[in-house]
Amino acid sequence: MKVLIVEDDKNLSKLIAKRLKEEGYDVVQAYDAEEGLNYANYEDFDIIILDLMLPKMSGFYIIESLRSKKIKTPILVLSAKDSVEDKVKGLSLGADDYLTKPFSFPELLARIQALVRRSKDIDEISKLKYHDLTMDLLKKEVYRGNKKIDLTAKEYELLKYLMENAEKIVTRSMILANVFDIDFDIESNVVDVQIHRLRDKIDKGFDKKLIHTVRGFGYVLKAN
Repeated sequence: MKVLIVEDDKNLSKLIAKRLKEEGYDVVQAYDAEEGLNYANYEDFDIIILDLMLPKMSGFYIIESLRSKKIKTPILVLSAKDSVEDKVKGLSLGADDYLTKPFSFPELLARIQALVRRSKDIDEISKLKYHDLTMDLLKKEVYRGNKKIDLTAKEYELLKYLMENAEKIVTRSMILANVFDIDFDIESNVVDVQIHRLRDKIDKGFDKKLIHTVRGFGYVLKAN
């Protein structure tokens, strides 16, 4: 698990980093707002621990900037600013939790674990993943590795059904019923045509093929 600490008090930052590393966390430290914002913009973190009173710009600006760019990394504010107004402002701008200094490390650790756990639960609900294939259910986007795959609405629904049933054989009748809302097997090659088009977009150009025909049975999404 990767943590970004944006804190200008180097002694405090080093102490938090040391304790988190002892718990098995991978820690990156930034000592001013500009450096912290650069890290948060261009690297993936599981959580950001953020002070508000920083050199060059405020922690409030960092929160607002990240959320305006749709960066959803959980942010735990760690600040000596303990007024209700500051807490409300931080949370309103998009921070996920607010802990005032001084604090106990066990409480900090518990809050970090709670935020990361909640974030992972939300991520699992909003995304389907199989091998290097990712479907974002909120944005309606599909990626194979870093390559964005453009799909029609029906191709998207077909892939979603295959991903929900990854490594399980699905028959033509199952696809007709669950993707095309047809509850009887018609004499049509609509499924075969859609599978062919989907396979061309998902597998073409990749060494490992994911969409397979199981002769006499149906189709399966499988990484082999």
